[in-house]
Amino acid sequence: MKKQSNLSRLMGYAGGHRILTYLSWVLSVMSALLALVPFWYIWRIIHDILEVSPDFSKAGNVTGYGWSAVLFAVISIVVYIAALMCSHLSAFRVAANIRKELMRHITALPLGVTEQYGSGKLRRIVNSSSATTETYLAHRLPDKAGAIATPIGLLFLLLAFDWRLGLLSLVPVVLGFLIMMKMTGKDMEKRMEQYQNALADMSNEAVEYVRGVPVVKTFGQTIFSFKRFKDAIDNYETWVIAYTKGLRLPMMFYTTAINGVFAFLIAGGILFTRGGVTNELLLNLIFYIVITPVIGTTLTKIMFMSEDAMIVGDAINRIDEVLNEKPLSESSANNIPKNNGITLEHVSYSYDGEKNALNDISLSIKPGQTVALVGASGGGKTTLANIVTRFFDPQKGRVLIGNTDIRDIPKETLMNKVSFVFQNSRLIKASILENVRMAKPNATREEIAHALEAAQCLDIIEKLPNGIDTVVGTKGVYLSGGEQQRIAIARAILKNAPILILDEATAFADPDNEVRVQQALSALSRGKTVIMIAHRLSSITDADCIYVLQDGEIVESGTHSGLIERNGIFTKMWKNYSEAAEWKIAKEVNA
Repeated sequence: MKKQSNLSRLMGYAGGHRILTYLSWVLSVMSALLALVPFWYIWRIIHDILEVSPDFSKAGNVTGYGWSAVLFAVISIVVYIAALMCSHLSAFRVAANIRKELMRHITALPLGVTEQYGSGKLRRIVNSSSATTETYLAHRLPDKAGAIATPIGLLFLLLAFDWRLGLLSLVPVVLGFLIMMKMTGKDMEKRMEQYQNALADMSNEAVEYVRGVPVVKTFGQTIFSFKRFKDAIDNYETWVIAYTKGLRLPMMFYTTAINGVFAFLIAGGILFTRGGVTNELLLNLIFYIVITPVIGTTLTKIMFMSEDAMIVGDAINRIDEVLNEKPLSESSANNIPKNNGITLEHVSYSYDGEKNALNDISLSIKPGQTVALVGASGGGKTTLANIVTRFFDPQKGRVLIGNTDIRDIPKETLMNKVSFVFQNSRLIKASILENVRMAKPNATREEIAHALEAAQCLDIIEKLPNGIDTVVGTKGVYLSGGEQQRIAIARAILKNAPILILDEATAFADPDNEVRVQQALSALSRGKTVIMIAHRLSSITDADCIYVLQDGEIVESGTHSGLIERNGIFTKMWKNYSEAAEWKIAKEVNA
């Protein structure tokens, strides 16, 4: 199947507005040709002045020619404005439709896929890439049509009055065009992709760095604690400097070539006047010196348009990269789980297709049980939880809830079955009431207040100026990590789903908040099937079963006491955790 051109792809989003894009090209061509007419009147003015020299009072047509030149210049501007109005109407529609399609598609993608992209990169694709297409359609394409028409009209003017001077004027044009083709070839296209990658990486790491500022302040770290962010900036700096240095010589030769037209004209004038200066030759030489700067301006426009075409091509590729991500399959079956038990059968998953993040995992969680997942970072704990909640599907094996494959459970039914409390729970810019109500849009004010009370949030509400109607976030109040976590727990309590996933739910809680968060979690967990991911091992001693994960495999499982008696990996983890806790307490007492 033949690949669509970038323009065809963009016109697919224009709908009925595509005719405006084509109309803008026609108007831009008309504007470019009309803009050349004043040069003919300038030639007439110079002609009349030289004819009557030195008695300039006899040049009676000069004023008329001057006003005619002004009139055509104004008409050219008006037509160009009309061209831009048409192109902008179409371009805005295209950019809006691209953003709508991207957002519709992103909302249908597995959450695991969006996490892999990162919010910074996705935001850049949605905003910047669509904005790039708007600039291209609204400005560059109409300008390109005009830039193509201008040389054609100029060629006629240059050869019409004196073909010898006209050919001399074209020599630097040819040189400049050859240098420009060298600069804007395949190598430039590859470099433009590298440039956009460097920008995307820096944007992603910047978002992650800003999110981590609370941790930096808490632990007194510097920017170097976020090595990936600094590396992204350093990589961008290295690339830009190397790119700029690489273009120094070509750009110098290009600028010299297109601005060297005067040297060719002067040399030609000296050569052609060896037999004497005639009025006609002097007239044409002056006219060519006046008109030739338009050539350099037009060539520079074409060069930047070639660069913009590469940029918009890269933007479309990035948009397609997101649109080509496959949403989770939707089964025609409308199965409802019989209970809240969870079973994993020989589940494997890999992020990169090489090393498995999960490798042949099998386990069973009975309804109402609380299990904990522990192990070193990168062991597969969060991946396992994401598989259970169908943030993405396993590449091998299957996951069942209530003896029903989760791929056969309608998405809405599955989401109503599961509540999440993550380690970095986020609140939107809205009132606390609306933040909690997200879990149950039809909840009453009383239900929300009860959920906040169960989540130990009354002390937060009491200190806020407008109680539960207080807006949090930008231009509102700011809550600590532990306070945000309790609001998120209130949201989960209001939802009251039978299955609960707790991913490091106390990670950002300070000592004052931790007790309250634990009390809130206890209230939330009653009667539910719970999967806990925890580094604080003291919080999982009462779990019905603890699974120790290492390199994507379950290496140990059992109750807390049973694992301690086994004297294996978990015993070593518990010993290290206990020693660290005792050291911390002793340090605080000594202080």
